[in-house]
Amino acid sequence: MQYFWKNIPRYIRYVLVQTLYLFLLMVLFRLIFYLFFFKTTITSSSAIAKAWYLGTKFDLRLALILVVPVALTAVIARNGLFTSKVIRKAVAIYLFIVFTALTLLYILDLGHYDYLGMRLDPSIMRFLAKGERADNARMVWQSYPVVRGFLGIFVFLFLVFRLQRRTWNRFAAQPSVYLRNWPFTGYVTALTLLIAAGIYGNFAYFPLRWSQAMFTRDNGVTSLGLNPILYFASNFSVEGDTYDINLTKKYYPYIADYLKVDKADAEKLEYVRTVHGDSTKPKLNVVLVMLESTGAAPTSMYGNPMQATPNMQRLADSGILFKNFYVPAISTAKTVFGVTTGLPDITTVKTASRHPKMLDQRIVMDQFKGYEKLYLLGGNTNWANIRAVFTNNVEGISIHEEGMYKSGKADVWGISDYDLITEASEIFKANNDQKKPFVAFLQLADNHPPYTTTSGAGDFKKLTEKDIDMAKFKKSGFVSLDQFNALRYEDYNVGHLIDVARKDGYLNNTVFMFFGDHNCILNPYSFMPMPEYEMGTGGVHVTAFMYGPGHVQPQVINTPGSLLDVYPTMASMVGLPYKNYTLGTNLFDSTRTSKYVFISYARNQQPYYALIGNQYLSEVNMATNATALYDLKGDPLKNIQAQQPDTAKNLDNLTRGFFESTRYLMFNNKK
Repeated sequence: MQYFWKNIPRYIRYVLVQTLYLFLLMVLFRLIFYLFFFKTTITSSSAIAKAWYLGTKFDLRLALILVVPVALTAVIARNGLFTSKVIRKAVAIYLFIVFTALTLLYILDLGHYDYLGMRLDPSIMRFLAKGERADNARMVWQSYPVVRGFLGIFVFLFLVFRLQRRTWNRFAAQPSVYLRNWPFTGYVTALTLLIAAGIYGNFAYFPLRWSQAMFTRDNGVTSLGLNPILYFASNFSVEGDTYDINLTKKYYPYIADYLKVDKADAEKLEYVRTVHGDSTKPKLNVVLVMLESTGAAPTSMYGNPMQATPNMQRLADSGILFKNFYVPAISTAKTVFGVTTGLPDITTVKTASRHPKMLDQRIVMDQFKGYEKLYLLGGNTNWANIRAVFTNNVEGISIHEEGMYKSGKADVWGISDYDLITEASEIFKANNDQKKPFVAFLQLADNHPPYTTTSGAGDFKKLTEKDIDMAKFKKSGFVSLDQFNALRYEDYNVGHLIDVARKDGYLNNTVFMFFGDHNCILNPYSFMPMPEYEMGTGGVHVTAFMYGPGHVQPQVINTPGSLLDVYPTMASMVGLPYKNYTLGTNLFDSTRTSKYVFISYARNQQPYYALIGNQYLSEVNMATNATALYDLKGDPLKNIQAQQPDTAKNLDNLTRGFFESTRYLMFNNKK
């Protein structure tokens, strides 16, 4: 074998060795992913082995693609590959760039997966948006060991550089072998076929495709089976978000009937519903509290073993708990846009708040006549261009942000939640004392990396492994103690908000609506009524409860509710007349016999949009257009589309009606 290897021309052997180096680098990162980031509900070792097999084939494909320039140089220069200084330098620079880029991209992918539970995809470009890079960089700085990380990368790349020099010198020291035309042609042909076969990657009529990694419904197994860089490249698109007027008109009748629009017109595409006010209702203050990264599963009200949110539990028990409340998408910016405008943010790469043509909207918050309108954030509203969502759509809104508070910054997200609530309460008190009713959007942020927790009033203490039952902790889904303590801190601040509201005298004439903006990243969990982790819907199932002493009677509502419904509901609660131009409805509308909620999510790295109701989930694959229907009261993981074709068709029409109308309204709901 050694004799055979030595007989191969050294420049071809060099190409093969570089291919091996590239392949081993990718396998190393795959092993790191498997050991430290991989989580799954699947126990089958054969499924995991298959994911490894497919993943290494993808790795080999990328290694061969990257080695092609070196191979071309080698077969053209032959022995000149080792004698020409120009060629040597060019090859060395190319390989250094390739190994450096691969290392950085794989580390970025691991960070992306740790943060969002998804392999690297084009949506990461939103973090590079102009005006936000500094904030995102600070978040990374405060959340991760950046200095040690870069030192580690530097040492690793230095070792790679030394290995490359040693490999080059070793091959350069070997004697040259000059081949005649036919032997040379044979070696080049064999090398070409090997590279082509490795890139093709399949013993089948069609080449290896990333969809083959999606042979289960499990995101962890799928992620293990993908190469993140190839996946990113294959899904990268420069196409902008737009709408199709013909599809909007086609599905308009279904959504118009569901929404009960005033005057259905498929040509004019009317969506308005006029809601008459009730002057007998008191003009209560309205406070919306956005709970950062607070899904349903981590909180006490939904049966989490760790019972991390006793204050939320207390308020939900005394108010209204919405057991099945969803946000349209996993993104804080998308949630702020969605709750404010009443439209799901279904943009693909950026967010609607960053899209100038989507910022002009007719919204319900603007129609709170006679109310002071407030938006309070501990950080800077230039984040995700959120300022424009409010200032462009809400006349006279008063924005309170970083730099306007007495408290100092706690981290990249601005002042701490405790300080934000303390200073916000002073603003609420001033309005209340002057008999000025107010509607306020209070956005919390500390339940988010870098998970900054303060001592609050001096009585908040972090828990350690010694303080908790680690067996319960492992079943709870929490990925770290820092994440667990951050949720406890958020719950502490929810209690603090109610305490200061009582002390400052506006509690009894205020209705609070608390809701999560999306779920946090969790390990597999199984205590929820439905297998939402496997379904992919757990990320958009969030905590939501309403509290208002004397105005809200304790109850649990199981009917699905949406983030889009918040402002229509609150306006109706305080008796305000308004026109609803978008897709939200009143959560307490007793005339509605069926309720469906629009959501979007990823499962097995595939994007879906769907409608979820009391019994059915109707979904559409955004990449393939494939449809499915699931019975939530039966087996939520079994597609019953073939067994119930009429129900599937009706719900598919309504699902597409929501989607196409959303695309249309994002551009055409202008004031």
